[in-house]
Amino acid sequence: MRDDEIRSMVERILDEMLDPKGTEIPGPKRTEILGAAGGGSHRSEPQGDGRCLDDITQINLRTQLLVKEPKDAESYLAMKAKTPARLGIGRAGARYRTATMLRVRADHAAAQDAVFSDVSEEFVKKCGFVFVKTLCKDKDEYLTRPDLGRRFPGEELEVIRKTCGDHPKVLVIVGDGLSSSAIEANVEDMIPAIRQGLEMYGITLPPILFIKYARVGAMDAVGEVTDADVICMLVGERPGLVTAESMSAYIAYKPRHGLAEAKRTVISNIHKGGTTAVEAGAHAAELIVKMLEKKASGIDLK
Repeated sequence: MRDDEIRSMVERILDEMLDPKGTEIPGPKRTEILGAAGGGSHRSEPQGDGRCLDDITQINLRTQLLVKEPKDAESYLAMKAKTPARLGIGRAGARYRTATMLRVRADHAAAQDAVFSDVSEEFVKKCGFVFVKTLCKDKDEYLTRPDLGRRFPGEELEVIRKTCGDHPKVLVIVGDGLSSSAIEANVEDMIPAIRQGLEMYGITLPPILFIKYARVGAMDAVGEVTDADVICMLVGERPGLVTAESMSAYIAYKPRHGLAEAKRTVISNIHKGGTTAVEAGAHAAELIVKMLEKKASGIDLK
């Protein structure tokens, strides 16, 4: 097939994704998807003749119904609105429809990008974070050697000690984890919420570390070198097909090497479709204050 024929076919499929029967369906219209917040556009780079294809990842799956001639479309859509699960996707014979397969592949690609890309240096500088790196020398080693993502070379430990000081009451640290997208999407909203919540109790935060190639256990190494009372680590979660921007906050009282996972308190599923970053930040601040009072975290926190 010629390029123009392929492009025409893809555009026709995208139209069907928005309105498979040519009738009005609740949810985003084609013009809404093409329009972007702030005057931009959810489009890819121009192709060949200068035209762009729609970004299908901007379609709200909760308002999309691909079942032909549903018996009760209204109830179907009400059910879809309550879950990110891929309900009402229809079928073509014994297979998924092309529209569904394209969306699954696009979401899978976004998940892969989140894992294999890095948090940009510009973002780290803009946030004012202090950059440090674990023993991992690159992304491949980070993915295959989790143990190295929990430890630091000597020179990095010295940077951590100088940045955080000796025996701080509370530290907030940021680790890229398994999703750079999650960090860039959430920390700018969550950290001010944590800071504001702690300031109500007279607690101020030292400069914030950004740890490249970080596993959750990296907070234990930071705890060893600083003797901090409480450490809150924001880290990117392993992405899936629902979202590639989910972040978690791991909070522990006096973390040390060998700390049992049950001793950490976790706020997970932090993203725009789950627990919002601002809400999670306020909750994290409350938990930190409680840990300081009870001198405990995880299952020991009553």
